[in-house]
Amino acid sequence: MALSTEDNLRLNVMLANNVEAVRIDEGRMVVYGLANDNEMHIQLNPNCRDELYIKQVRELLSGNVLGSPGGYPVFLKRWTRMGQMKDDSLADLLKLGEPEAIMAVVCAQGLTDELARLAWWAAPEAEYARRMLESDSVVNGKMGSVLADFLIEFLPFEEDPYAIVRSVRLVLQGELISDEVRNTLWARGIKKNVFRIGFLEACPDDLPEPAVMRMDAEQHQQALARLIDKGNRYATQLEKILSAAGQRFIATTEMILKKPANQEAVCALFNAIGNYFNPDYDAAENDYDENLSNAMAEQDIQVLIDQAQQQTENADKELSSLLDAVPMLREDIQAMLSLAAITDAIATPVFARTDAVGSVMRKKLAPVTNLLFSQLQTLRQPTE
Repeated sequence: MALSTEDNLRLNVMLANNVEAVRIDEGRMVVYGLANDNEMHIQLNPNCRDELYIKQVRELLSGNVLGSPGGYPVFLKRWTRMGQMKDDSLADLLKLGEPEAIMAVVCAQGLTDELARLAWWAAPEAEYARRMLESDSVVNGKMGSVLADFLIEFLPFEEDPYAIVRSVRLVLQGELISDEVRNTLWARGIKKNVFRIGFLEACPDDLPEPAVMRMDAEQHQQALARLIDKGNRYATQLEKILSAAGQRFIATTEMILKKPANQEAVCALFNAIGNYFNPDYDAAENDYDENLSNAMAEQDIQVLIDQAQQQTENADKELSSLLDAVPMLREDIQAMLSLAAITDAIATPVFARTDAVGSVMRKKLAPVTNLLFSQLQTLRQPTE
């Protein structure tokens, strides 16, 4: 059955008025359009089941905008969420009233601040806000603070721990929030430590609480400085770990590791650990994805520790120079190397066999976390 004559006419008139974005309220059966900041609405008059009628509305919109009467190809879900849509078609996708088309826009590499404004009008939802804040053009535009404010207000209602991690990490970018709000988010991590994983990802060297450098840090400063001047990556990393910022990172990591919320939070924490201790990691070159990167891989943490020991025994020139300069820190260097290899894959052997959360999950994960605590503790205590 076709759309009613009245609805067909009104929808075509709306499109003819250069509408920039379309939003469909399926509950109230209303179609909204935005053109030059003016909002219009059409009360639908269905002549069949509501869900079938909405499908026909979307087919009309798609036929007029994209020339595709079959509607937006929602089966391309994974492709569009990977940001593979062509930039020249993004504006048209916002005129379809299709949630998956909006997702394609907010994930696109060509997303602009203006497109973000229109997409936010079309679908003001937390996941869309997070996706858009992964774009530098949005973070540095007018919409950045708008989206950040929304995510902060929405945090008390967010139930997914990993979504909280992502939200916190994203709002900490640039100058989206004030220092007061930043400190409030950090304080909330006392009762809900998943908040602090976002800090470990976004600003690992600039955590809010003060800290002191390791007791023996000054003793090794000159030796490390000489190597750092020569571009030694390992020396640079070790100096950072011994510093007050590094010790603050380790203390925060230990606090979270004692009581992680769920499996996704654990995976996010493990990735944050590996990224921090890896001298070759560059956050600007690594994109975050809703699907954890190493979900299908497996790692044995004891194997990583053993490999770090072998790496120091068969050191390359750069690592050998560090070992020669500070021989008393050999165990610390081994711990640094083992932690640098950590990813969420060290949890796979456990999580592949259980979907437990809370205290049961922590008990099953203890063989992994106990070894992690041991490596972190090595870096917190000065070598005798």
